[in-house]
Amino acid sequence: MSQEYSIEQVAKNLDKIFQGIEQGESVQITQQGQQVAVILPAAEYQRLLHGKPDFWESVERFRQELMEEGTEIDPDEVWKDVRDKSPGREIIL
Repeated sequence: MSQEYSIEQVAKNLDKIFQGIEQGESVQITQQGQQVAVILPAAEYQRLLHGKPDFWESVERFRQELMEEGTEIDPDEVWKDVRDKSPGREIIL
């Protein structure tokens, strides 16, 4: 969810603006009906600043989060039913 304030309203509503930001909302600042700025929560700003992580970074972050949670996962158990064990189609040479 996003809040919207005109430049004239910002000073009067600064406490509401920061409450929204602390709750994870972004705030749009407008001037004469046109958006001129956006205030984001720091975590969202950092995510945008560093860009989208590549696949390997996402895997590493996922693994790190699992380790921090103390989750024990056996890879053999996770992948045991994924691969098709049938011999495949018949080939006549």
